[in-house]
Amino acid sequence: MAKTTTKTTKVATAKTEKKVEKPAVKKKILFVASESTPFIATGGLAEVIGSLSKALAATGRFDVRVVIPLFSDIKKEYRDQFTYLGNLYVHLAWRNQYCGIFTYVKDGVTFYFIDNEFYFKRPGCYGYYDDGERFAFFSRSVLEIMPFLNFYPDVMHCHDWQAALAAIYLKTNYCFREEYQFIRALFTIHNIEYQGQYSLDLLSDLFDIYGKYQYLVEYNNSINLMKGAIECCERFSTVSPKYAEEIKDPYYAHGLDPIIRNNAFKLTGILNGIDDVGYNCELDKHLYANYTPDDFSNKAVCKRELQKLLGLPEKTDTPIISMVSRLVSHKGLDLVTNVIEEILQDDVQIVILGTGDAHFEGFFTDLAKKYPDKLSANIVFNGDLSRKIYSGSDIFLMPSKSEPCGLSQMIACRYGTVPIVRETGGLYDSIKPLVNGYTFSNYNAHDMMYVVREAIANYKNKEEWKKLMYRAATTDFSWSHSAKDYEALYLDMLK
Repeated sequence: MAKTTTKTTKVATAKTEKKVEKPAVKKKILFVASESTPFIATGGLAEVIGSLSKALAATGRFDVRVVIPLFSDIKKEYRDQFTYLGNLYVHLAWRNQYCGIFTYVKDGVTFYFIDNEFYFKRPGCYGYYDDGERFAFFSRSVLEIMPFLNFYPDVMHCHDWQAALAAIYLKTNYCFREEYQFIRALFTIHNIEYQGQYSLDLLSDLFDIYGKYQYLVEYNNSINLMKGAIECCERFSTVSPKYAEEIKDPYYAHGLDPIIRNNAFKLTGILNGIDDVGYNCELDKHLYANYTPDDFSNKAVCKRELQKLLGLPEKTDTPIISMVSRLVSHKGLDLVTNVIEEILQDDVQIVILGTGDAHFEGFFTDLAKKYPDKLSANIVFNGDLSRKIYSGSDIFLMPSKSEPCGLSQMIACRYGTVPIVRETGGLYDSIKPLVNGYTFSNYNAHDMMYVVREAIANYKNKEEWKKLMYRAATTDFSWSHSAKDYEALYLDMLK
């Protein structure tokens, strides 16, 4: 009996040991971008990098890291917490430049910051005569720090033209190095208008790309870095499914449509999300009063206080139409300027927030003086005021000529403010007529005005309007859906 018991015990132990599974090895993802929240942001790109990396890390299936330049405008509260890892020198054509490496971990994501004061100790991020050289150095640095960090990603995910050279270098100058050969490259186009175009005579001297690789970046007798990244990457993507289709068309592609069509077999469109914790009418400390989708009563407080702040008459039943936007033509401002005085004849108030072209800034400033009780023009960039406008207005107007994804329409929904959008790019993918907003398709001022007046009329039906507000506020724009789509894309690339 004793022998039998011992044998049984051994068998049971063996069975138990078989059930113990090793934890799955996390796939390694490296984001390469020029900006990221919460460190530095000039637009939607930073929101995507900060939020998507966090959402992917939260799944527990990815080791997510992000590398950006150490711009001097990065907030001191973060800079003081960065850890210095070391430095090396980066070879770029005839240059040999210092590259410092700092790191910081936030929300499960490891961030790296490339330090070089010659290139990055300047106000802002872009708009300098040597931007090509600055981001060539940055892209080359990304490849050079991998051995230093002993981190070779499974997927290197590059964003916009500033990071395009990282993908190009990976598949050219570095493709013969054994440790780089299994890195897959994904390139995401956030806005195809900005392509990184330079004169061909800079190819070797500035970008350290030589004759045998010239065909990859050459386009229309110039260097086109976005074209090069599309050619070199295993896959490329855009920030909405609709925009992925649109950029095959010359109307949207800014000259790059033949390249997009030729590489369409590796193109994917994934709609961006937003930070649904940061944009939350229940918790947002910028609001005059918090409210919920189940109880919008305090939204009336936000509206009244916004009217007080902007010097508009406190009219509870008059709808406020708002625009928080860069004041440039492709945002549909020419449509607005054509018919805004006709709209102002209705029982309505309009609030504008943003900066941009002097023409539009002057137009809205002058119009506000002409209609002081109906129009407030705030020619400024003010994050606090934007939250107060999102929460205090009733209708949000976004009539863009083109919009790769758009975040403002999603943010407006989160605050129960009903968007009116043109059916383009991510606006088409995110807003559905009378489900969570209003849409129009033709780029036509009077088509827009017709829909605006339809919304104003429907606003008077309080019960139906509350239902529309509720559907808008409860639309799921979180990153969880987008993160799943990116996860599927990464795994498909790694097959």
